[in-house]
Amino acid sequence: MKTIGLLGGMSWESTVGYYRIINQAVRRRLGGLHSARIAMVSVDFAPLEAQQREGDWAGAADVLAQAARGIEAAGADFFLICTNTMHKVADEVAAAVDIPLLHIADATAAELTAHGVQTVGLLGTGFTMEEDFYKGWLQRVHGLDVVVPEKADRQLVHDVIYQELCRGDIRPASKRGYLRIVAEMTRAGVQGVILGCTEIGLLIGREDTDTPLFDTTAIHAEKAVERALSNIG
Repeated sequence: MKTIGLLGGMSWESTVGYYRIINQAVRRRLGGLHSARIAMVSVDFAPLEAQQREGDWAGAADVLAQAARGIEAAGADFFLICTNTMHKVADEVAAAVDIPLLHIADATAAELTAHGVQTVGLLGTGFTMEEDFYKGWLQRVHGLDVVVPEKADRQLVHDVIYQELCRGDIRPASKRGYLRIVAEMTRAGVQGVILGCTEIGLLIGREDTDTPLFDTTAIHAEKAVERALSNIG
């Protein structure tokens, strides 16, 4: 079994999900008392969130690069950045180490393709929904048509993530708001919706809507297990 590197803490609420899903998937595949080999560095999210707001992405990249080097030193064979937004600096972080990065957008695109989805809605932080590093990656590299909500709804989605979900605060009104946005994108023609922030799965899930939802936390974690066990017959 290969050792999975997890660069977590952004926020820890979703990193818990990564740890749980990965270990459950390994136990399901191997049985018995098996669990995943994991090397994790979990960062303090507060200063990173301030760097995001201030546009100091170079500083944030330095923090994550240092964490990635710690993961490599701990013996990981490959690593994941356990957040969508910080893939804005994925190239810089990946360049700091010699082990490969399992990119969250690549994992998500593979899942969408497997389900025959071409036109997809995207929910996430404002950075993820509005900037090119994620949406553009899906469009250029994977040829997907990506739809995001209108401006006011993008702000709602963003604010709920930072002010509620990253703090473990789950509110029924916010769930209703997210499901309304999913319904509106579905009426506009999307075939599914990417939960493109690793905390969104804490708020809404497949049981809440007939629209196919693609939870990036679960997808990323499952793809990590596939890679970790790829050398096991």
